[in-house]
Amino acid sequence: MNKVILMGRLTRDPEIAWTRSEDSKQYATYTLAVNRRFKRNGEQEADFISCIAWGAMAEFAEKFMKKVPCSLLKDG
Repeated sequence: MNKVILMGRLTRDPEIAWTRSEDSKQYATYTLAVNRRFKRNGEQEADFISCIAWGAMAEFAEKFMKKVPCSLLKDG
């Protein structure tokens, strides 16, 4: 199995849902905006990656992953 590590910004808070089966499982869907390293004229500056998390990762997304504006803190 391949492993992918992405760093980006959430486009909105994750949506949490449950499967429709006898052994219902929780899942979370969200979109991650990942900045491109190089830009070409006329192309968007970010790629938008659709993601889905299952089980414990869905619970983590529900509790801790929120869309927040970027902040800069400066002393003095």
